[in-house]
Amino acid sequence: MSFDVGETVGPYRIIEQLGQGGMATVYKAYHAALDRYVALKVLHPAFHEDQTFLARFQREARVVAKLEHPFIVPVYDYAEHEGRPYLVMKFIEGETLKARLGHGPLPSQEIEKVVDSVGSALAYAHRQGILHRDIKPSNVLIATNGEMYLADFGLARIAQDGESTLSSDSIMGTPQYISPEQALGKKDLDEGTDIYSFGVMLYEMVVGRVPFSADTPFSIIHDHIYTPLPLPMEVNPRVPEPVQRVLLKALAKDRADRFATVNDMMKAFKDAWKEAGIPMEGTSTIVPPSTMKRAAQAVQKAERAVSDAKTVAAAAKSVQPAVPVQKRPTWLYAAGGVLIILCCVFAFFAFRQGGFFARGKGPFDRQATQTVPAQVSIPATLTQVPATTDSQVALPTAIFTPSNLTPEIAAAQELVSNHPNDPDAHLQLSLAYWDAKQPRAALEELTQAANLAGPTNREFFLKAGDSFKKHDAWIAAAAMYLRAVQTYSVGEAPDQLMTDFSEAAYKSAEAPDMPLFLFFERIDRINQPLGYVVRGRYALFNGTLEDARVNLDQVKRIKPDMYEAALLEAEINFKEGHTDATKQILTSLSSDLGAPEWIRVMANERLKNIP
Repeated sequence: MSFDVGETVGPYRIIEQLGQGGMATVYKAYHAALDRYVALKVLHPAFHEDQTFLARFQREARVVAKLEHPFIVPVYDYAEHEGRPYLVMKFIEGETLKARLGHGPLPSQEIEKVVDSVGSALAYAHRQGILHRDIKPSNVLIATNGEMYLADFGLARIAQDGESTLSSDSIMGTPQYISPEQALGKKDLDEGTDIYSFGVMLYEMVVGRVPFSADTPFSIIHDHIYTPLPLPMEVNPRVPEPVQRVLLKALAKDRADRFATVNDMMKAFKDAWKEAGIPMEGTSTIVPPSTMKRAAQAVQKAERAVSDAKTVAAAAKSVQPAVPVQKRPTWLYAAGGVLIILCCVFAFFAFRQGGFFARGKGPFDRQATQTVPAQVSIPATLTQVPATTDSQVALPTAIFTPSNLTPEIAAAQELVSNHPNDPDAHLQLSLAYWDAKQPRAALEELTQAANLAGPTNREFFLKAGDSFKKHDAWIAAAAMYLRAVQTYSVGEAPDQLMTDFSEAAYKSAEAPDMPLFLFFERIDRINQPLGYVVRGRYALFNGTLEDARVNLDQVKRIKPDMYEAALLEAEINFKEGHTDATKQILTSLSSDLGAPEWIRVMANERLKNIP
């Protein structure tokens, strides 16, 4: 349970609730002894059951409390009240950067202050060996005096390193700002992950929108990992080329290609700002590529009607993009001539939607940039669906046009509508999506079903795994079998379940998107040799032969007689052109009665395909 307004918690009296996130709820409280307000952050009840996690939280809280920097929200204390652990922090009177962006575009001075404040805070923390992992505008607080503070240091690391059901079973971070490596669930995170998220913030302030925004969190995460960054100058032609170069480097998919340190990134951004030679503001517009193309065509047509190109350029430059276009009297256009027409044509196409930062219209409208709390189960974590808490939100399912709406989907949707809290109804809809060749929607709907089923519903996970196995939906089957295995103590899962899980995990490794849904680290916790096998097979189909061999060698050192490893070696040999060695291994596996049936069948199928 959380704290109540008016309740006395230690020396603090709860005044009001300020907000609620995936890990905790934040309250404003009054400390009478020191005559000051403070902010209390109390962990959600789901964390209270894991004493190992609580001990780790207390240790990490001490580390975070040692961060002494003028732009980091200081942590004053850690305590417990009736078994409810909480942090005591400085209370900042003001608003978040997210709220500030909702009021309108930032002038150049404010953008520069964000770079200085957040950048220096991050650089200091990194020197202390601490990552933030959840850089986003809602974690930047702007005090009434204009000072900026970075909040929530360390909490993301505490949660991600934990072993509790809730903490280890979710991606930390917010989809719009998450780094590719963090989205993939990699453990070896470094400064690059904060640099990427900081880069997304800068992109948003300068360009006027986040680089990736879609209907579902999975779509956003997928874009961060695989989709090329939308060029800032194409989204907003007012962005200078030097600034674009900085954003491209900060948001490189490969962290090795990003800036080495936050200080390097800050310097490059400021240098680019000066090189641009103009006072910039964050734009208040989102211009779709199609609109920009039409605007460019209109400008080109008007340019051809004017003989003095320099005059045209000067007139175009005089348009202030932050000001919406207003209708003019007819006589004014006639008097203004061709140049004014040119400006108005361009402005009409670019800004016909008015002020995009107005509430309910702009890129910061809730529907436009849905922020998912850190502990909400993103579809990339089908294997780790947390227990439902009040802080979670339902993930939207894909939107289908009538041509995609099969009778089976329609019937399943009606069933879900009538029974919204029934996991079996959501499972039926997920299978209907899969049969309609809508795998993304199927996996997202399966996440909903697993959330509703709860983390200990072994019967549901087994049923779901078996259902998707029959449909050859190996990622979904593996995710559900893994959830079923996790309901047992280590080493106590039935042999048949472990066999089904191994088959599904092995076969799912062919899919490029497999790591989005099935984290290698989670497989390691159940069966480390299998984890190396799956990594190796994923590398075979989606990476390099060298990486596949490296992982195979790891398995051989740990468990040289593993059937899955032998099958992987045969596939690697075949890819390398060693036909005889491949046949020898596959023949042995297909005739070995001790091997799991699926391996014998698969080995025999592979033999048939070898000339």
